[in-house]
Amino acid sequence: MKSFDVKFHAEDQVETMTVQKLSSEDYDFATGGGTRHLFDLDTNIGFFVFFDAEGQDGKESYLVLQYENGSEEPSNCYGFELKDFYEFSALYLNDLEFTEEMNEEEGEYGPVQHLAHLLYHIVEEGKSVEV
Repeated sequence: MKSFDVKFHAEDQVETMTVQKLSSEDYDFATGGGTRHLFDLDTNIGFFVFFDAEGQDGKESYLVLQYENGSEEPSNCYGFELKDFYEFSALYLNDLEFTEEMNEEEGEYGPVQHLAHLLYHIVEEGKSVEV
């Protein structure tokens, strides 16, 4: 597992985030006690599955798998601190309410689009990290 920092644009209103990139061995250890799927998000940079897990050591992890180009195998696994993972979950849940209230205007930037934008930054920064 390798950690890296992601800096966002000032207008993103998100502080620098430390992200872990997990190898398949790291993933197996982090999920050895079980997983719980929370939600997923389909974007133009991949399909993301958000879940929490209990590791073989009993430690909780907050993870996101990225699938690219319709592949059945994930291309990346990212781990997050609880506070950052909570922010992702809040954006996703807020989008459910936002969508109901939206005027159906094209191009309106909502919470889920903001979440996808943050994921873009994470994926781009993570490309240079080898696990």
